[in-house]
Amino acid sequence: MTQNDGGADLDDAVRRLRKLDTGAVSDALDRLKLSGVIGGVPQQSGQGRIAGRAVTVKLGVGRAPAGAPRHLGTAAVEASGPDEIIVIEQHANAEAASWGGLLSLGAKMRGVAGVVCDGPVRDIDEARALGFPIFARTLTAKTARGRIVELGTNVPVLFEGVRVDAGDYVIADASAVVFIARADIARVLSFAEEIAAKEEAMANNVRAGAAIGTVMGGNYERMLND
Repeated sequence: MTQNDGGADLDDAVRRLRKLDTGAVSDALDRLKLSGVIGGVPQQSGQGRIAGRAVTVKLGVGRAPAGAPRHLGTAAVEASGPDEIIVIEQHANAEAASWGGLLSLGAKMRGVAGVVCDGPVRDIDEARALGFPIFARTLTAKTARGRIVELGTNVPVLFEGVRVDAGDYVIADASAVVFIARADIARVLSFAEEIAAKEEAMANNVRAGAAIGTVMGGNYERMLND
């Protein structure tokens, strides 16, 4: 296993991130004055939270990179596994599919953790039948063929204005999609785990009969400043 720039083991960082939710990670980013939280991106297929490292795909109009022709997204699928999430940028065509059913099947067969797409996806019924997690704001039936091309894999992408580099970290659930830069993952995880532990202790006090107003008093309001 290798080390990332933030000092945490890569596989260990994914394991720890999967134990958190986007709320705790968002609070940690707030505490560190970092951005990366994007709300309103629904889970279109699959169930439950996903987390992993980003394999990025940039789609748009123009010329595909030189070399043998490939269908968009296939290089990312082949570069991904259980610790990866494919992150797609597609701002060029509001109707052209950025992802489809055969890609979902290929990713499912490789155990890919999921897809988050800043652009429309199609064949969502196939992804749902597979139980393959996809987060995307919009759906479509229109093919990418003749409309968009793949401009690069594992290149920087923009997801609703947030820059995502290959190897950055992603967590997504029903509340939000959150991106964490690779260089920041160690300190974000540390603060998020601390916040989650404090909130679990508060929840246990409520379960034990403590008044919610007492539990969520001044200490809760100041928690991000501690």
